[in-house]
Parts: sequence; C-alpha cells; structure tokens
Amino acid sequence: MPSLLDPLTLRGLTVRNRIWLAPMCQYSVTARDGVPTDWHLVHLGARATGGFGLVMTEATAVVPEGRISPEDTGLWNDDQVVAWRRITDFLRAEGATPAIQLAHAGRKASTAAPFAPSKGGPVDDAEGGWTPVGPSAEAFPGLRAPHELTVDEIAGVVEAFGAAARRAVEAGFDVAEIHAAHGYLLHEFLSPLSNHRTDSYGGSFENRVRLVVEVLDAVRAVWPDDLPVLVRLSGTDWEDDGWTIEESARLGALLREHGADLIDVSSGGNTATAVNIPVAPGFQVPLASQIRRDGNVATGAVGLITEPAQAQAILDDGHADVVLLARVALREPAWPLRAAHELGFKRDDAPYPPQYERGAWR
Repeated sequence: MPSLLDPLTLRGLTVRNRIWLAPMCQYSVTARDGVPTDWHLVHLGARATGGFGLVMTEATAVVPEGRISPEDTGLWNDDQVVAWRRITDFLRAEGATPAIQLAHAGRKASTAAPFAPSKGGPVDDAEGGWTPVGPSAEAFPGLRAPHELTVDEIAGVVEAFGAAARRAVEAGFDVAEIHAAHGYLLHEFLSPLSNHRTDSYGGSFENRVRLVVEVLDAVRAVWPDDLPVLVRLSGTDWEDDGWTIEESARLGALLREHGADLIDVSSGGNTATAVNIPVAPGFQVPLASQIRRDGNVATGAVGLITEPAQAQAILDDGHADVVLLARVALREPAWPLRAAHELGFKRDDAPYPPQYERGAWR
C-alpha cells in the first residue's frame, strides 16, 4: 500500500506526496475585486513550505455573482491571472503542486464572512451584495431568494467555467478542481431538495447531473491533456429524499468517463435541516471508499482527519488515494513534516525546505 509520502501520478503530473491541502475560504479580498492578496500568498505558501504535496486555493468564483462573499477570490479577469501567477510560482518553487478550485456559489452567494458581524448572514445590495442564482427560485434558509436560471443562463455558467479554466492555465495552475459540493450551484442542480426544475436540467438523475457533466466537458476542453481535473462532490445530503451516496458513485463513474481524474469527497451543505450527520473522526471516509469502489475512480478523503496514523490507515485500507486536510492544516501548516516523523521516515525523506532543516524532527 502507498504511504502518505509516496508520490501520486495523475495523467502526466506527479504530486510529491498524498497529503493535500483542502480548499478553505479565507474571506480576505478586502478590495472586493476577486484579486488574491498577500494573505493568500502567505496562507498557501506556508503549506507549501510545510510539505503538502498539493496546495489548493479556496473556492474561486468563475463570475462575480458566483462568489460566496464579496471578499472571495475570483478568476474572471486578467488582473486576477497576474496575481495568481505570483502565488503559483512560489508554490511550485517550494515543491508543491498548485491547484485551483473553480466554483459558483449559486443560491448561497452574497453572504458575509463567518467572522463578520452578521456571521455569514445575507449581504444586501447596499452593502455590496447581489441577487444570487440557482436551479430554482427557492432560498437557502436565512439567505437571499435566488433568481431561477434560464437555459440560456445555464449555458453562460458552463462558458464561465471554461473561461476561468483557461485563465487558470495562464495563471500557472497544474490542477483544476470543479466544486460540485456543499450546497453551491452545481450541487444544487444535483440534489432534488434544491432542484425543482421540469426541463432537461431537472427531475431524473440524468437531467440533474447534466450541468456538472457539461461544466467538466468545458473545463476539460481547455485544460491540458496531460494535467488532471478533479471534482469535489458531497457524497450525500444526509437527508431523506436528497442526493445519495449511490448517486454519487454513479456520477463518479460518469465523470471519470468524461475526463475527471479524482473525486474529492465531502458531504452535506445543501440544507439547514440535516441532523443525523455522524460527525466523528474520519466520518466521511466511507463515502470516499464507496465512490472509489463502485465508481471505479480515484478518490480523496476529507473530514476530521487529524492524525498521521489515521491518515495512513485510510490509504492502507484502500478507502482513498489521497487525504485532504483542512482545519488541522490551519492549526499546523507543517503537518506533513510531523507526519513523516511519526510514521518513521528519515529526515532526508521528508519534504523539508532547506531553510527549515535545522528544525527537523529527530
């Protein structure tokens, strides 16, 4: 079985290890123009020097109205390309693989940062907000009512993902991840709890997954053939009559056929009423395992993975091909270096920058 520090090759790209940084919103674009700042350089750069194999950006909007908050990053213009290039150059120089998560927040857009006074509440137009969009004109509880996308507007969303992917190549990213989880736009189309359409984008499984497949096709069409594209899914809504793990596995197989190289498996986020979520260390790992097995596709596991032995066991047991760390990486930017020590790797086999070797575990 592979170790956490073993490289992983997807298409023509080899990532130095299987400890990946999960996308985490920073809500730190104070100019509200989508351009990443010094904060993003230092935040992401610290994880590169800390030994992560792949370092992924926060959810980066493909259009302004696709931002979760006005302070989110974007990739809809050339100024953003230039700013991202500074960051990808640094990540690559430190041995990490730069990855970007392309996203559209859908009906959960125009919300404040969780540390703002309104603690994630809706942002109105007078405060710099906008009308969100969704598959149906049904608001997420407590947020603004969305505009129901027309078929022509859906085509515009697909085009925007493709254009953002093209800019991501120019910005120096080696991996693109399509965000289809956590109750954001693509997940909203997948789930019958939020998608009440009666046209070709609603109703049956084939119709509800149509947008995700079209977005993947648009991204894959402009992404280099030798570089991978990932898709993040919520494996389940944790709700009766919602999106299920069986559908996720079925979709995972379909996405693989359309050029997806790995499914990054999270869960939930599409409703405010899910109460039976079995939150515990590694609680989402079985979802990654089932999609890997039944969808015959590589997967990444995420969710309360905090200890090296726990992460290694996920690989040993064949549940996933990589692990993605989020909150523990906020606490410990050099988690991979501690993992290498605890798992018995020699110092020279751990991904230390030369500037940090004096602080190596012994």
